[in-house]
Amino acid sequence: MKTFAVHFSFSFISKVFTLGFFGFVIFLPNTTYSATFSSITIQAGDYKETISSSHTPSFIHLNTRMVYVPHFQSEIENTSFCPAKKLFCEFSLSNFFRQHIRTTTTKTIDKTKLKTFVKELADKVVQDPVDVKFSVLDGRVVIAEPEKLGHRLKEEESIALLWRALESSKPETIKITLPTEITQPKLVANDRERLGLKEFIGEGKTNFKGSPKNRVYNIKRALEQFQNVIIAPGEEFSFVNYLGEVDGEHGYLPELVIKHNRTEPEFGGGICQVSTTVFRAAIYSGLKITQRRNHAYPVKYYKPYGMDATVYIPKPDLAFVNDTGNSILIQSTIVDTDLIFRFYGTKDGRVITIDGPHILQYNPDGSMKTVFSQLVTDAAGDSIINDSFWSNYKSPSLFPHPGEEPIYTTKPKGWSEKQWSKYKKTNSR
Repeated sequence: MKTFAVHFSFSFISKVFTLGFFGFVIFLPNTTYSATFSSITIQAGDYKETISSSHTPSFIHLNTRMVYVPHFQSEIENTSFCPAKKLFCEFSLSNFFRQHIRTTTTKTIDKTKLKTFVKELADKVVQDPVDVKFSVLDGRVVIAEPEKLGHRLKEEESIALLWRALESSKPETIKITLPTEITQPKLVANDRERLGLKEFIGEGKTNFKGSPKNRVYNIKRALEQFQNVIIAPGEEFSFVNYLGEVDGEHGYLPELVIKHNRTEPEFGGGICQVSTTVFRAAIYSGLKITQRRNHAYPVKYYKPYGMDATVYIPKPDLAFVNDTGNSILIQSTIVDTDLIFRFYGTKDGRVITIDGPHILQYNPDGSMKTVFSQLVTDAAGDSIINDSFWSNYKSPSLFPHPGEEPIYTTKPKGWSEKQWSKYKKTNSR
């Protein structure tokens, strides 16, 4: 267990006035007292912070009052001084009592503000664990960067320890050690042998050259969801499940997507570059594809046409099964404008043959039909996967871009009567 210490020290300066009122405790409600704290030093591992006296903890409150103490001899020189009206002083404490007046400081702690302080402290101190990074050397998986442990503050225990220390201590110096706990990374070096991550088994590649700034940003943001993903033996991988929420709060920017028969900006535009690349990696790794859909029209970023995979939350999804008998590690990289996904695991002797993609039909309006096949045989030469992937792309003109929408006066070739009727209703002037 790692620990760190928090040091508090402070001094109190007060200006004393006397005021009697039928008793032994005397308050000065209109008098201002100043309390100055020295710096607070916080250290947790490599983290260190010093809080100056002008930023004292908000959860500590010091209250000063004047009390009568018989055995105390006051240092007040002018015992006749009275900050109130003379008549009031004449009926208040005598000079004798005034000579035995002293100031005292009481301390109160605001537990709500103490919790806020510890929460903010925990956010500063926390260090997330870092997964091990693998790479390939001569066809074998090697460790590129070792994993790193993380740690976080035990907040509830820290609040209790601070509370007890502050309650029991005098307003001098407090030294206290607060507890932390180790947090483990998801992927460590030993997982290479434990999970059978021995060698490179396949990769997919796409090129996003010419992509706008927001699209490139979204591609890189989405990659964070798929770096060092482990697919267990027999597990069906779901791209949408690993992708998670796609919106501004989760770090995505608006960019063009195909939606509702239009090409329009929406958070996450460009994510299909990632899903398409993962699809190709799964194909070339010889894995069984269980869910895949092509885009509505041919997209230049996904050449050769016919090997793309569109996704949208919750559907359509991209899914495939790990039937290799060992775990598969997913890692990604970007080289210039090439996006590359690589799968690592243990080869089981399967042989993958890809035929295509072939363009079966290409029309002047940009619509087309394509097909490619995936044949996978086991070590004995028996077929275990024999699938064909057909893509039927519509004309890009059916999905106008913002500011680029053509105006049709007659029904375009290839449009159905339903599409033409909807277009006329939407674009009537």
